[in-house]
Amino acid sequence: MIQFRELSRLSAEEKARIMRRAEQDIRNLLPLAQEVIDRVRTEGDAAVVDYARRFDAKNFEAPMLRATPEHFAAARSRVSAEVIAAIELAHENIATFHHEQLPEKMWFTEVKPGIMAGEKISPIASVGLYVPRGKGAFPSVMLMLATPAKAAGVPRIVVVTPPTPEGTPDDASLVAAEICGVDEVYVVGGMQAVAALAYGTETIPKVNKIIGPGSSYVSAAKRLLYGVVDVGLPAGPSESIILCDEHADPRLAALDLLVESEHGPDSAGTLVTHSRAVAEKALEILPQYIAELPEWRRKFVETVLSNYGGILLTNSLEESIQFVNDYAPEHLEVLVKDPFIVLNKLQNAGEILLGEMTPIPTANYALGLNAILPTGGFAKTFSSVSVWDFLKRTGVGYLSREGYDSLQGAVATLADYEDFPAHALAIRKRNQILGIE
Repeated sequence: MIQFRELSRLSAEEKARIMRRAEQDIRNLLPLAQEVIDRVRTEGDAAVVDYARRFDAKNFEAPMLRATPEHFAAARSRVSAEVIAAIELAHENIATFHHEQLPEKMWFTEVKPGIMAGEKISPIASVGLYVPRGKGAFPSVMLMLATPAKAAGVPRIVVVTPPTPEGTPDDASLVAAEICGVDEVYVVGGMQAVAALAYGTETIPKVNKIIGPGSSYVSAAKRLLYGVVDVGLPAGPSESIILCDEHADPRLAALDLLVESEHGPDSAGTLVTHSRAVAEKALEILPQYIAELPEWRRKFVETVLSNYGGILLTNSLEESIQFVNDYAPEHLEVLVKDPFIVLNKLQNAGEILLGEMTPIPTANYALGLNAILPTGGFAKTFSSVSVWDFLKRTGVGYLSREGYDSLQGAVATLADYEDFPAHALAIRKRNQILGIE
């Protein structure tokens, strides 16, 4: 049953549940995540292999943990030329966009005469990219992670991605990795993959940062490993809002509502509009579209639209916009008469796609924008993956004698006020040593 809700009639509890989406699922998984993390930390490869057998491939063995050159060659031979061409096109656009994001490697400004302050931009030494698989394969996620990592100049890029039921890596994902210039791929997923990257095992290296979207299980493991390793932006189960006014075509709105809803049962997809006519027509059309999906995807959509998602009717476009800003969706598609005017009022979203010719799939694959986005309301403070996720800024300062002279008195005064005698001593003794009055 597709949920049809009116915002003004929702109880505080009902509204809170919509806002939380899969967050409750993540909290419930924390005890299991802690168990997996503890075992991987103490048992290494043995624990990783055990969980791989339990959850992914019954025949899994330790030698299967890393994708070999033979795997890459076989993958290239098995993936069709059409798919390879699509991956190459997407990679070209994604690379163009992310190279434009690159900052100057170093910059300085003269704060005052003799006072120079600036930053040195450096790549993170090692990153782990989590590329999910689930029921399908996601070479697009490989592109969205590996492309900006390579653009940023990360020296060691490590990929983890779940095995197929046969215990092998996904062919298209390996092709995408190769096109990006990445060859260190480990065939492991889930909580155990995240734990392995955080602590290191006999085979899988420890990294400085882990980034990439995953299920509620992966999100739970990341939550517990915060502080052990940089776990990047919160990228959990997929979610979207299709924002419509009375001018929106309900057929397109209904069609695009299915996009993120088909990812999994813990996803969230909501059509938000103040137009009852658009809402009711979309509700009428949705079952026809859902019926065209294969059964296993159809079940995901039906679960999502009867759970965290569905259709939400508001009293005005302004109320719809306020709901969007409170919700802070991962993907936001704007189907209104004047999308660029509405754009100025939209504050919180992982990405904003304007107009009926920019549906979510175009950005998920080949528009050039990064499709790894904050979920669970974290778009209020986090941004989409970019080259900045793979870079770090280091402040650089320089004082000439003139600059030092202009600062030393104020610095000693503030050090005295905050009761840091060594700070003040470093200034006053320096003055004595250097003969500065």
